[in-house]
Amino acid sequence: MKSLKIISIKIFIISFLLITASGCSDFLDEENKSDYTQENYFKTAEHAESAINTLYAALRFVSDGSGTYGESPFMMLEFPTGLLNTEVGQSQYNNNYRNLTANAEDNYAYIWWDRSYEAIANANLAIERIPAINMNEGDKNKFVGQAKFMRAFHYFNLVRMFGDIPLILKPVDASSDQLYASRSPQQDVYDAIVADLLDAEESGLPFTDSTGRISLGAVKTLLSSVYLTMAGYPLQAGDSYYKLAADKAKEVIDSDGYSLFDDYDKLHDSNVKNTGEFIFQNQYLSGVFNSSVTAWLLPRSLNISQFSDEFGCMYPTIAFINAHEAGDKRLEEQEFYYTQYPSIEDPNEMVNFSATYIFKHFDEDAVLRTAQSDLSWTFFRYAEVLLTYAEAGFEAYGPIPEVLEAVNQIRRRAELTEFDASVTREIIWKERFYELSFENKYWFDMVRRRKVLNLNTGNFEDFVGHQFTYGPTLTEKYLLFPIPQREISNNNNLRPQNTGWD
Repeated sequence: MKSLKIISIKIFIISFLLITASGCSDFLDEENKSDYTQENYFKTAEHAESAINTLYAALRFVSDGSGTYGESPFMMLEFPTGLLNTEVGQSQYNNNYRNLTANAEDNYAYIWWDRSYEAIANANLAIERIPAINMNEGDKNKFVGQAKFMRAFHYFNLVRMFGDIPLILKPVDASSDQLYASRSPQQDVYDAIVADLLDAEESGLPFTDSTGRISLGAVKTLLSSVYLTMAGYPLQAGDSYYKLAADKAKEVIDSDGYSLFDDYDKLHDSNVKNTGEFIFQNQYLSGVFNSSVTAWLLPRSLNISQFSDEFGCMYPTIAFINAHEAGDKRLEEQEFYYTQYPSIEDPNEMVNFSATYIFKHFDEDAVLRTAQSDLSWTFFRYAEVLLTYAEAGFEAYGPIPEVLEAVNQIRRRAELTEFDASVTREIIWKERFYELSFENKYWFDMVRRRKVLNLNTGNFEDFVGHQFTYGPTLTEKYLLFPIPQREISNNNNLRPQNTGWD
C-alpha cells in the first residue's frame, strides 16, 4: 500500500524546507546538519513547529488540482449529489460522478486516500515524537493537540467516504505489522476520532485563532459534526448522539467567539480569513500558493476575467436554482450565485450567461486584476454550527426557542420568514441544504440520513432509488466511494472492495 509505506519519511524533506537551518561556525566541521532522519529530527521546538506546519500545508490538496483538466478533489463530493452541470467534456472523473458511471480506477478516490494517509502518517510522527522534545510544555501540548485534530479531521473524511478503513495510530516503517494494514470497523475509527478530539479539547488551544491555526472552536465544531454523523447512518449510535452533537455545537454558540457576517460578500473576500464566520480554513498565498477554485467555477471562456482559462467546471442545475424559496436573498445576483458579469475588455459591456453560476467562491481581485487567487477553502463556518445545533437540537430537545433561534439566524440573513414551533426536521434539513450548498457538505448529509431532497416535489426521499433531474439514479454503490484499485492491488488486506465497485 504505497500511501502507508513511504509517507513516513516525507515529513523530514518538507519540514526542512519550512525552517531556516543555521550555518556551521567552523567550516571544518564535518557534521551534516541537514541529514535529518526520524531518529534525530524531533529535537527542538522549531522542529515541532515545522512538523505541524507540514500538516497545515497538506490541507490544500482538497482544493488543489488533481493532475487532470478542470478537476479537483473537492468536486468528487459535489457531482454525485445530482445538483450540477459541467461545461468540460474532457473532465472524465467529474462526468463519471455526475452520470454515476465511476469505477475503482477513479483518480479522485486515490488522491483523497493517498493524501489523507500521508497527512495521518505525519500527524502520527508528530504525536509520538513531540512529547519528548525539551520545550515549553504549553506550546508542546498545543502542537500535539493540533496534530490530533488533524488526524481526526482526515480520518473523519476517510471513514465517511470509504467505510471500513485502516486505522493507523503509530508511525509505520518497513518492520511494522501495519505496513500492509487491514481495514478496521467504522466504529473503531469513530472511537479514535472522538478520542483525538477530546484530547485536543484539553490541549490549551485558544478558542479562536485569526492566524489560521487550529482553535478550540474548530475542535468543538468538528466534534459536533462527528457526533451528528454517528447519530445517523451507518452507525445509528442512538439519540444520545444527537444530544452530544447539539450540546457541543451550543458550546461554540455560547462562546461568542464567532458570528455570521452581515452580508454574504465576506464569504469570498480574500482579505477576510480565519475570523468572524470562518472557523477552519486552508490557507493560500497569492503568487506562492495560488488557489484555482475561482477559475474552475467561472463560466467557460466568456472573457470576464484575467484568467487564461475560464473552465466552467461545475454550475448548478436549473432544477436546484428553481427549488429555492421565493425571496431567498442567497439567490439574488452576486450573493451565492450570478448570471452575468462585465466583460474584462469593456467593463461597460455586460456578459449574460446561459445559466446560473456559483459566486460564493468568487475572488474579485483575482478575476479583475491578478489572476492569482489566495481565497481560502472553508472547511467549517459558523453557519454550519448553527445548523448542526438546529438539526441535532431538534432531535434531542424538540423545537425549543434556542433551536429555533439557531436556524432563524440563517433565515434572517437570507431575508426569509422565521420558523416557529411547527417546524419539522425536514424543513431544518432544507435550510442546511441551501445555506451550505457546494461546500462539500450535502453528499455527507445524504449518506448519514439516507435521504435526498427531490427538487421537483420538495420532499425528502430514500437515497437508494432517488433519480437525478437529468436521469441517473442513485444505488447502494454511491453510499461509499471505491477503495482505490491500485491500493487493493498493492495490499490484498484491503479486500473486499466496497459494494458495487468490483
